[in-house]
Amino acid sequence: MLKKLRRTIACIFLAAITLLFLDFTGSLHAWFGWMAKIQFLPALLSLNLLIVISLVVLTIIFGRIYCSVICPLGIMQDLFAHLGLKSKKNRYGYSPAKNILRYTVLALFAAAIIAGISSFVSLLAPYSAYGRIAGNLLSPLWIGANNLLAYIAERADSYAFYSVPLWIKSIATFAIAAATLIITGTLAWRNGRTYCNTICPVGTLLGTLSRFSILKPVIDTTKCNSCGLCARNCKAACIDNKNHTIDYSRCVVCMNCIDNCKKGAISYTVRKKAVAPATQETGDNNLSRRSFLSATGLLAVASIAKGEEKKMQAGLAAIEEKKVPNRETRIVPPGSQSIRNMAAHCTSCQLCVSVCPNEVLRPSEKLETFMQPEMSYERGYCRPECTRCSEVCPTGAIRLITKEDKSATQIGHAVVIKENCVTMTDGVNCGNCERHCPVGAIKMIPSDPQQKSSPKIPTVNLEKCIGCGACENLCPARPLSAIYVEGHVTHRTI
Repeated sequence: MLKKLRRTIACIFLAAITLLFLDFTGSLHAWFGWMAKIQFLPALLSLNLLIVISLVVLTIIFGRIYCSVICPLGIMQDLFAHLGLKSKKNRYGYSPAKNILRYTVLALFAAAIIAGISSFVSLLAPYSAYGRIAGNLLSPLWIGANNLLAYIAERADSYAFYSVPLWIKSIATFAIAAATLIITGTLAWRNGRTYCNTICPVGTLLGTLSRFSILKPVIDTTKCNSCGLCARNCKAACIDNKNHTIDYSRCVVCMNCIDNCKKGAISYTVRKKAVAPATQETGDNNLSRRSFLSATGLLAVASIAKGEEKKMQAGLAAIEEKKVPNRETRIVPPGSQSIRNMAAHCTSCQLCVSVCPNEVLRPSEKLETFMQPEMSYERGYCRPECTRCSEVCPTGAIRLITKEDKSATQIGHAVVIKENCVTMTDGVNCGNCERHCPVGAIKMIPSDPQQKSSPKIPTVNLEKCIGCGACENLCPARPLSAIYVEGHVTHRTI
């Protein structure tokens, strides 16, 4: 019964979180958005102490239930492990914990947060890793199926579905997502929770807390006949049936051992204190405790330190694709406040990229900000009435912002390249940028101040421009726009 309950809740979490990354209508976040905000690392980076303390208390009471019920990457691995069990039952076995590797990775993870090496943090964060898988690998399939239904509905004079643009936002991020799926999926298929108990820093942190959990699987030695079914079905490889012991730092409370025990020798209950055997494990445990305390201290300092920082086409025909301008400063969304705040809190889960209806956000491919969201206006512009990205961000990298505040937030400013303007290259009147500027920051003036009849080119009022990119997106000049947006390191209110 406990195993069925755990599986049911886990399936609900996995389905709901996956839909957050697939939903292009923006309607599901009002219902399931909280599931992203209760993920451990996003809650820690946003300094949401209520959620962090709740997860710690949950772990101390029930064990690593977070890893098997709430974490989407962990639940995904359980699905692969279940498929592996179908091909070969009773295939696991006990193996000693790789404590040196586990705590070394945790220490490096904490050091990366302190040093601001966001790409390393993003690669190891379990929620972010699953977000990239859902947003880059599952989303194209979801949108493709929707577009097929839209095509069929259109032929039947129905408007039940509508077509959505399908495009790959970043080849590098797509490759990272595919590699993550292959590696974690293969490890889970062959060996169960290997990734969670050797590499995942959240698993290591919660695993150390779960050593002291109140409720846990307990082996009754008076009933156990040492058949080994529990160990051969433990995907965490943490049950030593010869010595009748369980490594609770690796146990994810999957209940497989209880379900497979024919003698009822294992129960999920309060564990009584037992005298620790005088073996070599004592020294290893002491090493684990010292490593955990050091790494936890680093992680806490890192989170506190970082917490203080806190298609429209203008031409008649698409002659050629627009190229990305060479910006000196990247553009980050309204609500992120500054590039520094974005770097300090973003885990590159790319939920904001998945839900952006204007196709403005995409993962960065620069090494120092790898996979973090940045803005570019080749496919659309940041509409002043849209605040979707700030509504879904679980870490505080993009803080909630109102439509009114967004219209008054300057994330960058437009820069005019006179030589690219079609009035100069083709000798025609344009004014597209002036007509579509939502804040009236662009005016057309004679290119030659001495001749009022000379071709008119745009000029930008830097005090009014908010950097929305409407001018850059709608400029008919190709391949580079005659006007583009340069980002601001720190946003300001105008």
